[in-house]
Amino acid sequence: MFLERLSILNFKNIAEAELSFSANVNCLVGDNGTGKTNLVDAVWYLSMCKSSVGLTDGQSVRHGEDFFLLDGRYSLEGGERREGVVCSFKRGAGKVVKRNGKEYDRISEHIGLLPIVLVSPADTALIHESGDERRRFLNSFLSQTDREYLTALVRYNHLLQERNRLLKTPSAAYDEILEVLDMQLVETGTLLHDKRAAMIERLAPKVAEYYALLSEEREAVEVSYRSELSETPFEQLLAASREKDRICGFTNCGIHRDDIKLEILGFPIRKYGSQGQQKSMLLALKLAQFDIIRDLKGLKPILLLDDVFDKLDMARVEQLIGMVSSDRFGQIFITDSNKVRLDGILAQMTENYKLFEVSGGTFQERD
Repeated sequence: MFLERLSILNFKNIAEAELSFSANVNCLVGDNGTGKTNLVDAVWYLSMCKSSVGLTDGQSVRHGEDFFLLDGRYSLEGGERREGVVCSFKRGAGKVVKRNGKEYDRISEHIGLLPIVLVSPADTALIHESGDERRRFLNSFLSQTDREYLTALVRYNHLLQERNRLLKTPSAAYDEILEVLDMQLVETGTLLHDKRAAMIERLAPKVAEYYALLSEEREAVEVSYRSELSETPFEQLLAASREKDRICGFTNCGIHRDDIKLEILGFPIRKYGSQGQQKSMLLALKLAQFDIIRDLKGLKPILLLDDVFDKLDMARVEQLIGMVSSDRFGQIFITDSNKVRLDGILAQMTENYKLFEVSGGTFQERD
């Protein structure tokens, strides 16, 4: 699977662009702030129907305009199948996603059709920020591979909102409604917990394997899943927390408090890992994600490497390039502000690539 062509109108700083891509490696070089990451985000948008950097749809519209449009044309199964995806947003009208000219009834139905993995500087939040970031990563990951998970996640979040609303403003039938909500929350939350636990169990050894390759086996890392539901059934947790929940006005237990533990030599990598070790852990995490999505979907996801070479020593850079240039990966987008470094990377990778110089939201293909 690869993105053949991309048309862009009014997306962030990109007024208009028509681009065709290599099925292998596509490189974007230019100064910071010129639009490299915006193009990468457009590719992400067509797979995930939202920005990878947490912007709202309205914030992704180019300044002074009232809409944006992204039109991607994909080749699958060696060219035997084509997919056309259009994602548009207009102020006052909302977002529309179409596949081959037909609008989705629910945008969530699109997630997983065009698998994608992004590695970017923002990934440092997976190490340094709260568990919200790691849950977001896990939810995005599982949503691409498991439609049942995505459906259950949407339902869980809705039930949680309803429960919290009831806790803040008790009704006459408070106890009865709470019982019904808790029963539904337990069923959905337990399903999500089990799927998360199974995915982390599958992910952990692959992360350790990739980290060993990137670090030349200098350190051992571990990935594990932390959840209250791993120790106590959800229904017992809710029953024990009910009075506290009522006083606080929100739900104090559940899978919305889960976390992923990232450790090096048995200690939190956030505290004890160097910048290079932390970046290697993040790369290993994303490359392991790539492998699992590929195995489960039977498609090689598009791999986006956005400004990932800073803070990596040359040994780790060479290891990374050696890995992603192998046959196990498909289409790759790479951004870098260092033209000399990018030329060196391309010389190691492949002759089948395209190179674009980026300036002020415009893209010039270079021979």
